[in-house]
Amino acid sequence: MNGRLRVGLRCDAGVSSGVGHLVRCVALAEELRARGVEVVFLGQVRGSAWARAQLDERGLPLADAPSAPGRLAALARELRLAAVVLDSYELPADTGAALRRAGLAVLAIADGDPLGQQADLYLDQNLGAERRHGQGTVQGTGGRWLAGARYALLRDCVLRCARTSRPGGVPHVLCFFGGTDSAGVAPAWARALLATGEPFRGTVISPAPFEAGGPITVIPPTDRLPELMAGADLVVTAAGSAIWELLYLGVPAALTWVAANQLIGYEELVGRGVAAGLGAEPGERAVAALAELLADPAAREEHGRRGSGLIDGRGRSRAADALLALL
Repeated sequence: MNGRLRVGLRCDAGVSSGVGHLVRCVALAEELRARGVEVVFLGQVRGSAWARAQLDERGLPLADAPSAPGRLAALARELRLAAVVLDSYELPADTGAALRRAGLAVLAIADGDPLGQQADLYLDQNLGAERRHGQGTVQGTGGRWLAGARYALLRDCVLRCARTSRPGGVPHVLCFFGGTDSAGVAPAWARALLATGEPFRGTVISPAPFEAGGPITVIPPTDRLPELMAGADLVVTAAGSAIWELLYLGVPAALTWVAANQLIGYEELVGRGVAAGLGAEPGERAVAALAELLADPAAREEHGRRGSGLIDGRGRSRAADALLALL
């Protein structure tokens, strides 16, 4: 064990829980490591080879993490961590408090409600979070909010990407729902696209293969996702962590939601006209909205125009600045 600063990132990923928490923690880990900080992931990755590859291919170590707060604090001390980032809805509410009592700085990543976690810093990257949380401290903890899209956490592979300029023609649609499609909705949204009757070329990403038919190709989760997003005329997805990547790239998006925590982002994004809203189900209203977007390039591009510029790509740098200032 050397004397370099070490930070732990507590998150899980899997078929049922999705990979969004891990993806944004990877982005923060890349920033910290670029500054000479050692990082170690604490948690479990279950049933998703793609999720595990995000760590392995970057050389990011993963240690199994106990669920009990006291045992997690003991592991953090054993690993000589200076700080722990918490990004999970499933942790016991006193996890942050146990870590702080053990002398560690804590950054809790949340989507709205921090669920009772104590922390020195709270990060909510959702659009409009700065209005909901303000810039003050959290009562009872003294923790400070890092709130709003200026703190969006983007991976290196996204920051290196740029949208591909496209001539007119048949639109290319990319459809995906996180790295695992934990809600199993990809086939239904593929059928909704086909039901529009409009010409398009489609790529659907799904960990479970299925025959979509027509102009749709189904592929497994891939590290080419940023490239595929940058080359799409429209992306159909849920209002999860990938939306910040789409906004950064300026790609038009049509959104649904597959988890309760995504609704706050969905309402803000659709309410501002930054993305088109499809609702929760791929029914008649969603099919009509998709048909309009496929038939009208100007309507699609207007969403992309409104979204571009909201994410400047420096969110993870700001978050790292704030965290390291505690140490």
